[in-house]
Amino acid sequence: MGKIRFLLVSVSFLMCASGGGYAQSLTTRQAYILQYKDLAIKNMREYGIPASIILSQAIVESGNGTSRLAREANNHFGIKCHTGWTGKTVAHTDDAPNECFRKYDHPTESFKDHAEFLRYRTRYAFLFDLSPYDYKGWAHGLKSAGYAVNPQYAEILIRVIEESKLYEYDRPVTTLPASPKVLEKPVIIQPDSQSPLYTASLYRTIYQLNNVSFILSQPGDTYASLAREFKLFKREILCFNDLKKDGSIAPGTVVYVAKKKKQSAREFPKHITEEGESLRTIAQRYGVRLASISKYSKINKNEYLTEGREILLRKP
Repeated sequence: MGKIRFLLVSVSFLMCASGGGYAQSLTTRQAYILQYKDLAIKNMREYGIPASIILSQAIVESGNGTSRLAREANNHFGIKCHTGWTGKTVAHTDDAPNECFRKYDHPTESFKDHAEFLRYRTRYAFLFDLSPYDYKGWAHGLKSAGYAVNPQYAEILIRVIEESKLYEYDRPVTTLPASPKVLEKPVIIQPDSQSPLYTASLYRTIYQLNNVSFILSQPGDTYASLAREFKLFKREILCFNDLKKDGSIAPGTVVYVAKKKKQSAREFPKHITEEGESLRTIAQRYGVRLASISKYSKINKNEYLTEGREILLRKP
């Protein structure tokens, strides 16, 4: 009897250490999903990030809401402070001892900050060219963009999504416009015969961004030569591109041949700076006048921008 009792206890222990523990983990995960699925769907509709990706990242980064960062800082996505963060912080050992992490008053703030962290940073812009139902593409894209250092990060997210069928929350949504950049297949326009762009369009491809026409420069182009080609004054084309003097242009440079808008498209109300960006490069990226962006954000046109700074692209 003693041996039998010992075997039964051993089997019970093994069940708890394997199957039992796994069942408990699943229960914790399911409760977490039920608690935050509606918030994930809301952010999917507002920001264009698949709900399955939002939930899987939250599950992995917060340990189903049980991690210290989630419990004490309401930080469900492991987002570090980064340059430019002015909110509350908490010290936490992750890749290095006592790293600075963002702290929130409520989990909803963490979910919103995560969505904006992806939506308005250049390094993640390519993700929004993917289908909102391509969770595998998003997972691999997040890894390649450097969201996490774990080499298996994409596979971990995909496994969580498929185990819990999180893809079922990726309901049909109105797809947001792709990120504002020169894409491999940007919008191409065909000017009519009355347009000043008509003659040039016979051998130039005319693109549009924020409903403003632009071309990609070719070897040998200058702003003066482009002004002649598009029947503009040189001062006009320089003004369109927020410049004061002519000069050589690197091939492939975006050159606007019409006046940029005072505001960005509604889908892009702001931009979070990356290293090396200036107000002018941001203005060119979104098809917005440099003076307008400078005014909205109360920043000097030539001011040095640190990484992680919020730049307003629309009138506040």
